[in-house]
Amino acid sequence: MKVDFAVPFDSPADTRELMRRAERDGFDGVWTTEVKRDPFVPLALGATATSRIELGTAIAVAFARSPMTVAATANDLQELSGGRLLLGLGTQIKAHVTHRFSMPWSRPAARMREFVLALRAIWDAWQHGTRLNFRGEFYTHTVMTPMFTPAPHPFGPPKVLLAGVGAGMTRVAGEVADGFLCHGFTTERYLRSVTVPALRSGRGSLDGFELVGSPMVVTGRSAADIAAAVAATRRQIAFYGSTPAYRGVLELHDRGALGEQLHALSRRGEWDRMAALVDDELVHAIAVVGPPAQAAEEVRRRYADVFTRATLYTPYPADPSVLAEVAAAVRG
Repeated sequence: MKVDFAVPFDSPADTRELMRRAERDGFDGVWTTEVKRDPFVPLALGATATSRIELGTAIAVAFARSPMTVAATANDLQELSGGRLLLGLGTQIKAHVTHRFSMPWSRPAARMREFVLALRAIWDAWQHGTRLNFRGEFYTHTVMTPMFTPAPHPFGPPKVLLAGVGAGMTRVAGEVADGFLCHGFTTERYLRSVTVPALRSGRGSLDGFELVGSPMVVTGRSAADIAAAVAATRRQIAFYGSTPAYRGVLELHDRGALGEQLHALSRRGEWDRMAALVDDELVHAIAVVGPPAQAAEEVRRRYADVFTRATLYTPYPADPSVLAEVAAAVRG
């Protein structure tokens, strides 16, 4: 199991030193996300500041863009990085796609399936000179003249990974993607009983398939550090639990009613009350909690036979040296 580094949401625009440090600390990959900043710009910086570490988006919002724009950006980053790009895509939720990005939304699993197939058709036209003639229900790409065709490069298209929680999107990932990005809001039980079977239903064997986890890790050097990390993680779990699209995780653990409570409170902006509803049992089901060595051992116990790689998700300001220690122990 490879161990990766997640660029924090509040990182500065120039993340080159963060990525250099991740590479020096032995991480296998580094991931950016589309929260407060564009996810692709830091990877362009990282491609020139590092030489070994893989570079991924976890995630870029697919439905905020067209397949053509994503294909072009990813193709450039793949060439610039020497073939180290991992293109992670997600849907976001309807409200954000329609009201934040002002883009269309419908049948997200079917739309994402077609998005990935369109990407592959575009890259095939660029790499092998095939005629671009993609006609789908949601996307149509039929024009590619020589002036707008990038020259082929030796690295080929990047791997495409899809993020999801529900069984429908997970099946699509198994069918058309090269890997799957498990949401941090998951549990070992949900992973084994819902996620993995859905992936297999889409493709059969998972041989050669990237199954990427982002387990929440609550750790620190002292009891006070761990207590502060637990409090921050409790708030993050409450936020995710308020999202109806993630309700299946709670329902599997007989916490569906909690999801309804959290959603109602979120609509009123009562964030502190939400966190108070997340008890220790749920925190420990979703997150790995303990000092560095104990946390690493638990990550391995839960996920080493399932994940091909994992990002240690710390929804709080974590000490980089502590994360490096946990990562080294997870790798063994």
